[in-house]
Amino acid sequence: MASTVSTLTDLPLFPLSTVLFPGGQLRLRVFELRYLDMVRECTRSDAPFGVCLILEGQEVGAPAVPAAVGTLARITDFFTDAGGILGIRAQGQERFRVERVHMRDNGQLRGDVRCWEAEAEQELPAEFVLLGEVLQRLIEQAAPHWRDAPKSSYDEASWVGYRLAELLPLDVAERQMLLELRDPVARLAELRDVLPRFQRE
Repeated sequence: MASTVSTLTDLPLFPLSTVLFPGGQLRLRVFELRYLDMVRECTRSDAPFGVCLILEGQEVGAPAVPAAVGTLARITDFFTDAGGILGIRAQGQERFRVERVHMRDNGQLRGDVRCWEAEAEQELPAEFVLLGEVLQRLIEQAAPHWRDAPKSSYDEASWVGYRLAELLPLDVAERQMLLELRDPVARLAELRDVLPRFQRE
């Protein structure tokens, strides 16, 4: 099978105080000129942008320092909030590692990135079946957008790990660590180990 690894040059980067996982959904309000320009560019060329966790700085104002590993996001829809602010919905795609960053005159960060291959589909190991059950309960309670996911998704190691990493009340550093893991079973093991923290006494 041919490798799908690729390098993207001059990719627009959107540093955020959240972590986007492959297949995940992102809802953003866009009002700064640099990001309005980014949305126009991505829409015009049907191109993705990169989402990276902020390591230093803020989402608004001076350019923030992004994490080295992020996720491609492709715009899937637009909306306008009650205040008339543009919003976008985007879906997470491949992960990537930033190899070089530069900044445009308008403060927009751009990067040359090396995309990672998607994780191979792998059946959820028997010792992690409980995690699939926990995920089903979380989706019923707090993630209606995943309620129509095929039942077979709960048998897939990467999907279960990514969705739990999104939905459990982890801090962003933990989410980033889980994003950077290249082995879906190692990710499930990390999630299993933190699960007791959220169990009711």
